[in-house]
Amino acid sequence: MRDQESGPGHPERRLSTKEAAELLGVKTDTVYAYVSRGRLSSRRAPGGRGSTFDAQEVEALARRTGRVVGRRPGSGTEPFVRTRLTLIEGDRYYFRGVDAVDLTARHSYEEVAEWLWTGRMRPGATFTAPEASVEAARRVVGALPGHTGPVDRLRVAAVAAGAADPLRFDLSEEAVLATARVLIPTLVAALPARRPSHRDGGSLAGRLWGRLSGRPAGKAQLHVLDTALGLLVDHDLAASTLAVRVAASARAHAYAAVSAGLGVIEGPLHGAAGGLAHRMLLDVLDVGSAGPVIAEELRAGRRVPGLGHPLYPGEDPRARALFALLEELPEAAPALAAARDVVATTARHAPLHANVDLALAVLTASSGMEASAGETIFAVARTAGWIAHALEEYGERPLRMRPSGHYAGPRPPQPLPG
Repeated sequence: MRDQESGPGHPERRLSTKEAAELLGVKTDTVYAYVSRGRLSSRRAPGGRGSTFDAQEVEALARRTGRVVGRRPGSGTEPFVRTRLTLIEGDRYYFRGVDAVDLTARHSYEEVAEWLWTGRMRPGATFTAPEASVEAARRVVGALPGHTGPVDRLRVAAVAAGAADPLRFDLSEEAVLATARVLIPTLVAALPARRPSHRDGGSLAGRLWGRLSGRPAGKAQLHVLDTALGLLVDHDLAASTLAVRVAASARAHAYAAVSAGLGVIEGPLHGAAGGLAHRMLLDVLDVGSAGPVIAEELRAGRRVPGLGHPLYPGEDPRARALFALLEELPEAAPALAAARDVVATTARHAPLHANVDLALAVLTASSGMEASAGETIFAVARTAGWIAHALEEYGERPLRMRPSGHYAGPRPPQPLPG
């Protein structure tokens, strides 16, 4: 169905779900995922059968995503960035051509990061930081107010570590890689410890666990956390990654580029989404059923966190991999059941699948972690991907990430304000 053209004397032009999907070049499931993520708004069709969408809003989204039918991404007015790092295709994603889920099942976070950076595998790779870098970061982080959030702490730690590094302006690949192998463990070490951390020579996941949970972790728990870190290393040009590439295009050093990514990641539509899902799961566990909790979310005009992803018509492969590992943890069973209840309850109205935020929420809620832990995991993991994108951008023409503004204000000359 297609309503008449909008304008004087005409109703607003509305599209059916099928028409919206065709215009966007996606499946109908993805259209509903766009709604769940706040990228589209919908309205019930007359008679209550299906949904309709504002044609102008759909067309604007099609231009932003470059998915207009018959147009290759980047062939229109929207910018695109050529990258050799991550491909998302057919409900799967790949790091340098290798299936990311398979890669993280067989290799540690540090090894996955090395693969993304260099295209070479370094078996047994570990990241350690010199005491001077850790001390500089801890000193400034320790001066922050007690209520400071984790991403603020990480951003301040990155700035402090950069200020302590006199070689930070060396943008050669060798120097940037050395920075990355120091910066990531420095960020972890700068976070307040909730229990004695693993020795410095242990895995990054082991050290991070002690910053997130007061409970001891066994091998299985650390494996889930390490896998989550690897799965989250990169995900194409997310908003924070684009910010990193803009900074790198201006030849900001790696610490500053990472700080740019951390500045973007705090939004509820990005890194903080896991915290929203965490709180929702706790509410479901407290109430005993997802129905009342979902109803309250919708009544308040909020989308249900942890569901749907615009890049995956089906289930997020990162969520699928983490759920499989979480099923092996007895303590995760209640939170897993709550997550499945959320998915099943919402599926009665919209065919949305679980995304990685919901899987992270199961991990954090069942491990005695705070709601912000998912955001911390996300930020630490993605730092490796940001470094990879910065390295790519350093090899491109400087300042190429500089779009031209389209001025829409009053035409000059205008009178001086009184």
